[in-house]
Amino acid sequence: MAEQEKRKKETPQKKQPGVEAEMRPKPRTEKASHRGSGKLEGRVALITGGDSGIGRAVAIAFAKEGADVAISYLNEEQDARKTAKEVENEGRTCLLIPGDIGYESHCREMVERVVKELGRLDVVVNNAAEQHPQESIEEIDREQLERTFRTNIFAMFFVVKAAMKYLKAGAAIVNTTSVTAYRGSPKLLDYSSTKGAIVAFTRSLALSLAEMKIRVNAVAPGPIWTPLIPSTFPKEKVEKFGEDVPLGRAGEPEEVAPCFVFLASDDSSYMTGQVLHPNGGEIVNA
Repeated sequence: MAEQEKRKKETPQKKQPGVEAEMRPKPRTEKASHRGSGKLEGRVALITGGDSGIGRAVAIAFAKEGADVAISYLNEEQDARKTAKEVENEGRTCLLIPGDIGYESHCREMVERVVKELGRLDVVVNNAAEQHPQESIEEIDREQLERTFRTNIFAMFFVVKAAMKYLKAGAAIVNTTSVTAYRGSPKLLDYSSTKGAIVAFTRSLALSLAEMKIRVNAVAPGPIWTPLIPSTFPKEKVEKFGEDVPLGRAGEPEEVAPCFVFLASDDSSYMTGQVLHPNGGEIVNA
């Protein structure tokens, strides 16, 4: 059965963040063909939104490459425990940190806890995000606008600020932006605006930290099957999600995670301020 046909059975979720445990079909978050080669051996990574979707796939891939992982999430305990189990199955440690990254005090406490419990911090993956479609700009109220910006871009400032006293030469920061930063999205005005801000943040921070030998890059996924989709869109849109890209389907989190491994590891040692585009073939002239 095609993935699109399977999604016809998917029941839209009523609130964000979505829950991966309730999804049908489940996103694929681990490539069976991935055999780790120690690219992140001995390193510690913090992944926001690491409980499910792309964040979970990145956590598993990092663990396969030898990293201990801390994942932050809002309140999706079941998903977070599942991710921790997958990381631990690879023989690595997974620290679970619930809370709202939209608040600077929580981000400071989160980073301090990572260093205290895991001993160091080498890789920061700013991945968590939320989106709320509206038909027009008139329907985006102040509360939604502030909430989307707080989660999607303010949190990146908060996390990086807190991490700076621990990151050393050779550390890496990887931010999750989106194809919507490049082609726009008429019903996701605030979301796509934050994703554009993340591109500028990535490029500017890369220049700022270059002398410290800390690299900053980003990944701009296209349509990826994650809990954000059934928790955002109505059933008819979920059924056709991803069909409009050249490859004709939505991507899976496991197809995005290798970009993060590459940018977090020394394989990308001569790259900073760049964006990778796992988007099913959309040409964005980036």
